[in-house]
Amino acid sequence: MPVSLEGKLVVAISSRSVFDFEEENRVFERDDDAAYMALQRARLDQSAPPGVAFALVKKLLAFDSPDTDERARRVEVVVVSRNDPVSGLRVFRSARDAGLRLERGVFTRGRAPWRYLEPLKANLFLSANGDDVRAALEAGFPAARVFPESVKASESHPDEIRIAFDGDAVLFSDESEQVFQRGGLEAFQQHEDEHAGRPLPGGPFKPLLEALHRLQREGGSGGMRFRTALVTARSAPAHERAIRTLMDWGVEVDEALFLGGLEKGPFLKQFEPDFFFDDQTRHCESAARVGPTGHVVSGIANRSG
Repeated sequence: MPVSLEGKLVVAISSRSVFDFEEENRVFERDDDAAYMALQRARLDQSAPPGVAFALVKKLLAFDSPDTDERARRVEVVVVSRNDPVSGLRVFRSARDAGLRLERGVFTRGRAPWRYLEPLKANLFLSANGDDVRAALEAGFPAARVFPESVKASESHPDEIRIAFDGDAVLFSDESEQVFQRGGLEAFQQHEDEHAGRPLPGGPFKPLLEALHRLQREGGSGGMRFRTALVTARSAPAHERAIRTLMDWGVEVDEALFLGGLEKGPFLKQFEPDFFFDDQTRHCESAARVGPTGHVVSGIANRSG
């Protein structure tokens, strides 16, 4: 019987997100792909240092105990990269040297790799390439552009996978954000107060939160747990619709921060997420100063014109 990824949490991630290939990427941007590939070949036996999502990947892979049979694993991480196959050798060697159980990879030598998310049944795609992230979101996959310059994740919670989400245009649709953009804060608050009992439509990351909630209920064999947080610019009375929406979906978050426009970075510093997802660049820039951050390139805030 063939191996299947059906029913698992599948995280597809670019090599530049797992490992720090920023020096190599600068060569690519300054010269060309031939120079980049030559540098990767020259460093084939040199392990790459950890990248912004390294800690997240390490914890995800620890959700299942090392002796868990492949068919029984609940979490899979797959490298999905624009790297060429030979450069992919360095990725797998670096993973081996770092003790990461990375077994599957897709390397497309400069071509868009997001089309492989469908057969992988990916629940999340992380990449430093904004075009690939946009295409993945448009195809219906939760995806975010990582900030490679983000501060690395804290090591204070070795037994928890801590993930924080913005609300509007991330967990929820951008319906309410559109009201805010058109009419300002007062119109937004009135709209949310009037619609408090009507659940918000789901946003691009609703399927990921549902998958994490399911895994949390089922539990893993490795002793690792998920801890989630909603970190939103909403404040009362708009908070009620957000909480009622989660209740309607049958999912829970462990923490909810209604910040009323306060800068998110200082609060995320206290939560110490392994990753935070937001649709607005300014919030991502604030968050990246305290921990790993992904820009969800969706919703009205990311529409040109």
